[in-house]
Amino acid sequence: MGQKFDALSDRLIEFIRQQHLFFVGTATKDSRVNISPKGMDSLRVMNANRILWLNVTGSGNETATHIKQNPRMTVMFAAFTGKPMILRIYGTATAVHHNDPEWQTLYTLFDPLPGARQIFILDIDLVQTSCGMAVPLYDYAGDREQLNSWAEKKGQAGIEEYWREKNVLSIDGDASGIIEKNLC
Repeated sequence: MGQKFDALSDRLIEFIRQQHLFFVGTATKDSRVNISPKGMDSLRVMNANRILWLNVTGSGNETATHIKQNPRMTVMFAAFTGKPMILRIYGTATAVHHNDPEWQTLYTLFDPLPGARQIFILDIDLVQTSCGMAVPLYDYAGDREQLNSWAEKKGQAGIEEYWREKNVLSIDGDASGIIEKNLC
């Protein structure tokens, strides 16, 4: 049976810490809905009503683009081992970029990841759990290293060039702000 809460409980925070994968959903009023899988050691629970996640360079930049126009964000976890459960966290997101004053302080909360481009802060206004009994069981085999290796080979200058080529516009043609926010 699904339940709703105003904040994360200690039990739900522990559930989050045990997960290796989460999904982020965003959209503007008129854009396509973007759902993006996230992994690595890129999420931190700050308190019962705030989480952070470190976003690394990818093929698009939909999340940053969307929250400029519509700051709503949903983060979802699903239990792939053990007791079934789906956890959805709803709230208002903000992006912190390299040139923002709080970047350095927040970035120290994570192990450095090559190609890091934003830290998203999600201020939580609703937490929902549901049964997850239809979610299949999977075994965790480990993190993939291809993205880190790719970013390390590119180096910072190569990453910045990639941002200019691939991350300036969303799939709907909206500006992401990555150049203005991350490059001097």
